[in-house]
Amino acid sequence: MDEKARYDAGMKTRRAVLGDAYVDRAGAGVTDFNRDFQAFITRGAWNDIWNRPGLDRRSRSIVVISIAAALGAWGEFRIHVRGALNNGLSRDEIKEVLMQAAIYAGVPAANHAFKEAASVFAEIDAEKA
Repeated sequence: MDEKARYDAGMKTRRAVLGDAYVDRAGAGVTDFNRDFQAFITRGAWNDIWNRPGLDRRSRSIVVISIAAALGAWGEFRIHVRGALNNGLSRDEIKEVLMQAAIYAGVPAANHAFKEAASVFAEIDAEKA
């Protein structure tokens, strides 16, 4: 697969997981400075990793929100909570992921993750209203 095909496949997955609105906003922020990085993550993360066989998207979402919570990467965490919902996880399943994170990543990380997830849920509920 050439770079364009990898990019196109990655963009399709990125849109399916994160939603068109988010991807369009991110695309509007592309500059000459970050263009190569955005193309890199679209090919590398969204195609080469997210499209690998072996794990379904639900499982990949569990992994990503767990790691993002453990690292305190709250921007990525919030984006991927939405992605996890898009990939079929329920709010209760996300809660269970965060409970697991509390034991393995630490209570402070999980405590903050609960606050961030609740904020994302409130935003989604407001968007639907």
